[in-house]
Amino acid sequence: MRVPIDKIMCGIDFSDYSDFALSYGAALATELKARLYVCHIIDVTSAVIYGEGMSDILIQEKHLLSYAREHVEELMKGLDVAWEPIISVGHPADEMARAAGEKAIDLAITATHGRSGLKRMILGSVTERLMRVLPCPLLAVRGKQDDDFKPSPITPRLRRILVGCDFSPYSDLAFNYGLSLAQEFQSELHLVHVIEPPTYKNLSRQANDLVEQPGKDLRVYLKETLDNMVPVEARLWCKPVTALLAGFAHEEVCKYALVNQVDLIVMGVRGQGLVEKLLVGSTTDRVIREAHCPVLSVRPLTEEG
Repeated sequence: MRVPIDKIMCGIDFSDYSDFALSYGAALATELKARLYVCHIIDVTSAVIYGEGMSDILIQEKHLLSYAREHVEELMKGLDVAWEPIISVGHPADEMARAAGEKAIDLAITATHGRSGLKRMILGSVTERLMRVLPCPLLAVRGKQDDDFKPSPITPRLRRILVGCDFSPYSDLAFNYGLSLAQEFQSELHLVHVIEPPTYKNLSRQANDLVEQPGKDLRVYLKETLDNMVPVEARLWCKPVTALLAGFAHEEVCKYALVNQVDLIVMGVRGQGLVEKLLVGSTTDRVIREAHCPVLSVRPLTEEG
């Protein structure tokens, strides 16, 4: 039942936000007895964050690589965790995905700033790109901006884990990860399904296809389906909490997580068309931007990014 997480990669950009994500990654690696890979990708088009730009690209790259190595070493001082650096030049999301494949990473971690609106539409989000190109699940941690913050291995308290369930193969995979982490941390497991009006407006005609027993109320059927997701053997250590909500999925999931003091949300990621991705964003994208706690996104490895 346990999903192995032996190699964790944490992507950092030397901001206060990513320092917090690194602290979380170091603590998680310590708890899971995993090896931590600290990944920094130098995007030469954004070289201003390292200082003044240089005219010679080769000299510039050499300077930035040296700076990055020194800074990563400084960040990791005092952290008692098995780790190694991954530093390269290129597009952050694509280079992280390549490194994750080469190192056979089991879980990637990155910080999110919660960006939205026109800026997100034009610039895109490294986190959202990572969700679709990484060959492993992505844990997005809400970063904290604090000039005095220093990474430290404080064990994450995963007392309550929420899994968003829409009964698709995507959410089934997310459920497997959520159940595994709940077992690892002895967490309370919350299984949540959101009934969205646009999705269910034709259910009166489709109920017979969804409900195995004719005449059974749809809500009763959905509740029973949630209750039956946890295997019998898992109930020896896990008492699941199930909830049916109504409204827009990302809003209801985030509200439920906040009210119930959830420490981790696990969601599946499904593919989208370009227009929907630019103008709307998926439910998981929105949850990552709005949730108060870390969000683990999982997608089938056979799906193209």
